[in-house]
Amino acid sequence: MEQASAAGRRRHDKELKRQVLAECTEPGASVARVAMAHGLNANLVHKWRRLAACQGSSSGRTRNEVFVPVTVTPAAELPVADIHIELRRGPVAINVTWPMAGASECAAWMREILR
Repeated sequence: MEQASAAGRRRHDKELKRQVLAECTEPGASVARVAMAHGLNANLVHKWRRLAACQGSSSGRTRNEVFVPVTVTPAAELPVADIHIELRRGPVAINVTWPMAGASECAAWMREILR
């Protein structure tokens, strides 16, 4: 439910905010899509999310964080791969393969091409 204040700003009750924030945390949810579904501006919903995150961390509550073990292979053991780039501009498509050893030259070339 929304209320108008003396300054002309709408005020939304906590239940609506809670519902919108819950919908934003669903897998695959888009903040913009959720905001539009409720007739809200996406920037307002982003602000609510920031405020909720700040309140959650300042109140001593912690998220249910789970640490997942990860095996990291040292870089020396990784196979050397090439850089593969596909550029499309209109009907023209260019596929480029660049050796990984020349990554800095590839970056310079990309900067020139994308000007």
